[in-house]
This record gives sequence, structure tokens and C-alpha cells, in this order.
Amino acid sequence: MLDLARLQRIHLRRVPPGQLLMAALLGLDYRFPRRTEIVVEGIDRIPRDRTVFLAMNHTDRYNYWPMQYAMHRQGIGYTATWVKGKYYQNRAMAWFMDQTGNIPLPSRGYVVATASQAALGRPPDEAEYRVLRDLVDEREVGEVPASLQALFEAAGGREAWAEAERRRFAAMMQEVMRITAEGMARGLHILVFPQGTRSKRLSRGLTGMMQAAQHLGAAILPIGCNGSDRVYPGNSPSAKGGRIVYRVGEVMELDGPELGPHRIVEPFVPFTVEASRRHGQALQAATDRVMDRIELLLDPEYQRGESDGVQGVERFV
Repeated sequence: MLDLARLQRIHLRRVPPGQLLMAALLGLDYRFPRRTEIVVEGIDRIPRDRTVFLAMNHTDRYNYWPMQYAMHRQGIGYTATWVKGKYYQNRAMAWFMDQTGNIPLPSRGYVVATASQAALGRPPDEAEYRVLRDLVDEREVGEVPASLQALFEAAGGREAWAEAERRRFAAMMQEVMRITAEGMARGLHILVFPQGTRSKRLSRGLTGMMQAAQHLGAAILPIGCNGSDRVYPGNSPSAKGGRIVYRVGEVMELDGPELGPHRIVEPFVPFTVEASRRHGQALQAATDRVMDRIELLLDPEYQRGESDGVQGVERFV
């Protein structure tokens, strides 16, 4: 399970050994038995003199692998990818994620779902999750299911439980920011899927990447991924063959014409309720500009539409 102690043990390497091994394996997989062609249009736009956030749409489970492979082959460098915290529930998967240089992201939903799962002995249902999430987000709470009463009593009340989970989330996200900053300092680009979940069509972006980028003073590079969902149509990591086209856009500077109007100049703590309350509109507006740029890099079938990604508690556990 992903917790604060687990995050504190993560330290990224400039050259992740797992990415080297994956590059060798992918080199074979993309040749045999069915050839996979990887095209990266504008690959020279990826900076070599500084590290940035790479913002990409997320069409399938593995659509970052071909991009990492292409960057390795071109000698451009390596990435650290923000991945869901639920992938660290399995010890073997967590080890693989560590070796390939990933950064686990424990969203508020993950923290709420795992905390309640530990107390209830099962994942929360949708009604239970909604109440718990609203409490943590300091929103108006609807009818409280009787099944949650014991959880609240053990914590000393509803607000005591919510405050404890807010503190736990804040401490974990402080470590995420530490790992992210460490990765950038060691020359790793930070690869992020702003949608937050897999979906063939581009959906609205979440503001987490923008919070981190503004806090760290890092630029953002939009990338559109086309065709990977046909090469990786399911859960199998074996490529089915085909053609994947990545289009790399222009770097978006925080003080540039698109993001500059939404720049937050006062200090703030990322991933806090206070940051969302004070700066939510600016963060979302800046994120929307990034998503606009990603959309311009996509074929029509991947452009904005209704998300077909995983919904509900299943996203987290």
C-alpha cells in the first residue's frame, strides 16, 4: 500500500535502470512478431538544456512506453511519470514502478478510498465515498450512511476524521513534490496525463500538473498521442503492431502569452484545499489552455468528447 513512509523511500535516478531494460525489450517487441512504427513529429522541441513537464493525452494503459523508447533511441533523456497510487497496492508492481522511475500520485480520492477500505474491511460504495470525499474537501455533506458511523466514532467525530485525512494527504503530496523536484534536478522530464484517467477522447484536464509546474517554476510541453490505443488495445503489455504518431508542440512558458495571464505570483502550497479555493479558477484556466494545445496535436478521433475512462471508486482501489 502507498503511504507516507513508502513515498519517503523513493529517490529517482538520472538514468532509471528499468527504462533501459524496457527499451531493450520494446526494441524487440516493436520488431517481432508484428512491426510497430513509432513516429515523433517535432521531437527536437523537447528541451535538452532544461527539464519540463510533458503533458500528454492518455489513450491506453501503455501509451507512454513508445514515447520513452523514442526519447531513449534519440539520446534525449528519460522521464519520471506521474502514475496512480493504486498501482503500488501490489508489491511486485510497486517494485517495477520504482525501477522504471515513476512517481506515485496519491490523489484525495485514493487517500479517502484506502483509508475507508482499511476501516470498513472493503472498498466504500459510491454513496459512502461521496460523503467521505465531501467531508475532506470541506463541501456540504448529504445523508450519512449508517455504515460510516463506526468509522467516525473511532476517529473522534466526522470533522476529526476529515482533518486527519487532510493532514495525511498533505504530507504525502509534500513528498510527491519533493520527488518531482528531485527528478527534475537530476535531468528527468516529468510526464503527466492531465486528464487523470485513460480515455480515447481528450477530456477536461485536472489542475494538479499546473499546481506543480507553477510551484516549481517549470514550463510545460504539450504532446499529442495518436494510434497507441490500437497497438495496446487491452491490458496486455505486448504490442499488437501498427503505427503510433506523437506530435510535440511548442513549449508553454509560465510567463508566456497563454499561461502568463493565469500565473499565480504569490506563494502557495500545491494540492491543498486552500490553493483550490484561492486559485482554482486561474489554475483551471491555465490547464484548459494546455488541453487546447494538446487537442491541436490530435487526430479527430482523439479530440475532445465524452470521456470513456474509468469512473467512481474503481479509479482508486
